[in-house]
Amino acid sequence: MFRTLQPLILASASPRRKRLLQSVGLDFQIQPSPLEESGLPSGNPAADAKKWAQLKSASIAAAFPDSWILGADTIVVLDGHIFGKPDDRDEAARMLAQLSGRTHEVVTGLCLKKTASGISKTASVLTRVCFKDLTPNEIDAYIRTGEPMDKAGAYGIQGIGAFLVRSIEGSYTNVVGLPLCETLGWLMEEGIIEPAMS
Repeated sequence: MFRTLQPLILASASPRRKRLLQSVGLDFQIQPSPLEESGLPSGNPAADAKKWAQLKSASIAAAFPDSWILGADTIVVLDGHIFGKPDDRDEAARMLAQLSGRTHEVVTGLCLKKTASGISKTASVLTRVCFKDLTPNEIDAYIRTGEPMDKAGAYGIQGIGAFLVRSIEGSYTNVVGLPLCETLGWLMEEGIIEPAMS
């Protein structure tokens, strides 16, 4: 659907972000950021997500000055508390029990930068997600699938975890890990991609 006109690097090892960009036909490289996410909580989830996206982009931008670097960071927030990726099954169970029957926020920070041009853009996108009431058996069965273990908030809306979600308000792809509408808008604005005409 789109074609890539300038070198583009995704600074993420996320298979979900990779699949989203591939789904619209983009040609890009993957160069995961070496940064480990820790610290930084400021009480402002949007600012935190944007800061991590900036740090991830910056961590590889110097090595690829003529390429556009796309960094992203997605966090799950409930009552001001940030839910990262669970360390083990017990933590995943606690997260899912807290999210059960509640509406939480998913915030993705974005950073697009090109060192040679001195251009750096950041933004954040927020989606509200309402979970159904979960029974302990449902939580246990879901955790046994293994899906929650590498995902913020211990669930994946694009997979089996879809059964957890009663409704969403905002971007679906944001919850997957990359708000596609906003991302493609940026890439077109900078002349990095264009709609394929044939």
